[in-house]
Amino acid sequence: MVFPGCIGNGISRREFLQIGGSTALGLTSADLLRLKAQSQPTAIGSARAVIFLWLWGGPSQLDTWDPKPNASSEYRGPFSSINTRVVGTRIGELFPQIAEWTDRLSIIRSLHSTSNDHGVAGTVGLTGSATGSVNLGGASAAGNVRPCIGSVVARAKGFRSELPPFMVVGGRLHQGKRAIAGEGGGTLGALYDPFRLVYDPERGTQIPALQLPDNLSPARLQNRQQLLQTLSRGRTLDTGSQRTIDDYRAQALALLTSPDASRMFDLSRERPELADRYGRTRFGQSCLLARRLVEHGVPFVQVNWSDHVEAEEDAGDGGWDNHYRNFQLMQDRQAPWLDQTLPALLTDLQQRGMLQSTLVVAIGEFGRTPRINDKAGRDHWEHCYSALIAGGGVRGGQVIGESDARAERPRLRPVTPADLAASIMHAVGVTSEQSATLGINIGGQVVQELF
Repeated sequence: MVFPGCIGNGISRREFLQIGGSTALGLTSADLLRLKAQSQPTAIGSARAVIFLWLWGGPSQLDTWDPKPNASSEYRGPFSSINTRVVGTRIGELFPQIAEWTDRLSIIRSLHSTSNDHGVAGTVGLTGSATGSVNLGGASAAGNVRPCIGSVVARAKGFRSELPPFMVVGGRLHQGKRAIAGEGGGTLGALYDPFRLVYDPERGTQIPALQLPDNLSPARLQNRQQLLQTLSRGRTLDTGSQRTIDDYRAQALALLTSPDASRMFDLSRERPELADRYGRTRFGQSCLLARRLVEHGVPFVQVNWSDHVEAEEDAGDGGWDNHYRNFQLMQDRQAPWLDQTLPALLTDLQQRGMLQSTLVVAIGEFGRTPRINDKAGRDHWEHCYSALIAGGGVRGGQVIGESDARAERPRLRPVTPADLAASIMHAVGVTSEQSATLGINIGGQVVQELF
């Protein structure tokens, strides 16, 4: 769907006629992208950008932001709770640095979803679907799935710089060997799929979709046409959809050949002490990269904690799916990483004067069973989970919603993924009218308490 007065991809008839009605008159993909940048509507809201931290696998609500110190041990677990900067608000003891930020962030304790399947709940969480009644046939069905939140924001904000408006730092999200649906443009089209970067601790920032053959580097390319032919020769983007790279040629050129663009992705340009503050983990450095992208005008950046949900012991960056040894994994790896990186990101944004204009959301697809299983783990639990939200006009120092005595279900102010999606749209100024124009009805209600 396009806006009134526009032809394909949001370009007005007048602009089309000005540049020429055919490729013979010079209408290249670079021209198309430039016209998109000029013609896309720009939404105005409290937040100019979103950093969406996707804690893939589902963290336990009881061991993070909604501890139940008065519950029996088979629910409470071995961790105690600690005071925070907000009187009367306690969080899990493994997060002392985040506790120092609670006066500047909001906690939602009453989220609930519709499925305990990672793929379905992940799609619901990423798209803001109210019910999950979408086609979940995997990547091949991506065009039939509701667009994810990042794609909607990207469509509303438009192409504002040489970088794509929706970028993901991290590999494609998988459940087992199957990539999940719901991480792309869906019904908005493949142009609004995320452009993906992957931070590798040994090789730095990688661009999977634009990797050239080993024997060919941008410096060796003789001319622009040779690069375009190389990129076009039977190659598709890593999003799994069947689009060609034609619509991204200009972006590919910029990313591969522009010194400015390459410097954006080069984390070695950051002060070593700042990189240390974020943590020398894949997640920590990915969040640092996200800050750089937002600083350079990208309106929506999603950071994937991991590619896979499983908390694989030897993987180093496994997900939060802690069916086994939940407490050991959290204590040794997950909690220290998150407790270091999230405050570092928020502090960095604040010191740069960017926090008020950048919404930061940390959430998984669901929570974990309140009752501990016989493997010292917690299983899938969609009935109640929690999220942290900061910046972007969000009021700090508050807890929204309340769970029951065992964090099994919401007791007060239940919140759905659709409500959270509507709130993110509200924060960045995407109106219900804009969503309707795009043929999207999130179906949720803005959590007004956040603002």
